[in-house]
Amino acid sequence: MITPKRFLGSSGPLRAGRTTLYRLPQVTVTEERVVGAPAAAERESARVAEAQVRAELRLRGQRDALRPLGVAMIAVLAVGTFSGHPRPAWHGDGLGVALALAVFAISVVVAIPNWFIGRGITLQVAVISAMGVAGVALAALQPRGAAGLAVGAAVWMALARLPLMLAIVLGCAMTVALDLASALAGSSFSVALASTLLCALVGLFAYFLKQAREGQDRTEVLLAQLEDAREEQTRAAAIAERGRIASELHDVLAHSLSAAAIQLQGARLLAEREQATTKTREAIDRAGELVKDGLADARQAVGALRGEELPGAGELEALIGSFSADMNLEITLRVEGSARMLPADVGLALYRGAQEALTNVARYAPGASTTVVLSYGPDRTTLSVEDCVPATAPPAGAGLADVGGGQGLAGMRERLERAGGSMHAGPTDVGWRVELQVPA
Repeated sequence: MITPKRFLGSSGPLRAGRTTLYRLPQVTVTEERVVGAPAAAERESARVAEAQVRAELRLRGQRDALRPLGVAMIAVLAVGTFSGHPRPAWHGDGLGVALALAVFAISVVVAIPNWFIGRGITLQVAVISAMGVAGVALAALQPRGAAGLAVGAAVWMALARLPLMLAIVLGCAMTVALDLASALAGSSFSVALASTLLCALVGLFAYFLKQAREGQDRTEVLLAQLEDAREEQTRAAAIAERGRIASELHDVLAHSLSAAAIQLQGARLLAEREQATTKTREAIDRAGELVKDGLADARQAVGALRGEELPGAGELEALIGSFSADMNLEITLRVEGSARMLPADVGLALYRGAQEALTNVARYAPGASTTVVLSYGPDRTTLSVEDCVPATAPPAGAGLADVGGGQGLAGMRERLERAGGSMHAGPTDVGWRVELQVPA
């Protein structure tokens, strides 16, 4: 494994809209930079928010369904008022009846629209009280009219809209006032009792309907919170397990690679003391650098297990610089299409694929010139690594052909398939080509 090293001041992802040509001793890089990742999303639970939105929609839907009843109530009361005695007129008791009917109609028209839902409690109490007062006035002026319906509508509004204790007090006050007005107007006890029962039944129905809706709302929010808690518990358990694995990986690799680094340092000193050839000392130095890179890769793997930022397509430049310096390879990076940000798993799959492909070039085709092409299509992103072996290139055995377990391509294919992509690898007329495709 080779750790990417940044070069020529590279400090982050590629940015769109600018092309820069870098000329290095062994690498030419054509680069288009990709815009940085967006800010992290808010951590507010989407499930709870959706449950609250459903509750609001349910409330509005219920009121939309009952709104025609308010219009029908105005019509029924108007018909009953104009059929009773005294009828609405411009003088005497008729004027009082007309004013009471107008106040009731205006109160209902104000109370039933959706915009009234969010108004302050004072305004709602005032409108509902005006509705009840209008009904009591009609009962006093028209004992044989439909004033009980007006007061019943006010009681409904109080129980459906106001806090419970305030609604009960206001509802009882309006009911008692209706009974007193009916008694003073000469109505019988049975009429007053019927009006009281009507108001009580209407109020109870409104209360239970409101409780049922609020209970459903609370249940949905609690279920959403429970699902969030389960996910958080699962996530915490996964993080704890990844932390344990990361610690084990760090301890094992750190011990082994640190020991290898010490041995290589001793070998370098021994080679200098015994006046070994320059190539031998260079090979030992290169092996030491690779061990250091292996330690850095181990730290990166541990960081990935602990949830730290993973490398992606934006780090291809640094990766190529590392291979150019460590493996003496001639590499060209070219970006085609409109560059864009890729999902983390997709970017990591492309990065690891390029890393494995370039490692294979160093193993099996030392001295080959290599072209890396990152192509952004409409719905897919393609990364190709193609080497061209010159006729004067050293044989494969002169490279690192015996290094590694030979499972790199299989692991690369599995990683891409987990990200929803695919891989094609095979010989060409002049060398070898690896092509990676991901849906992004």
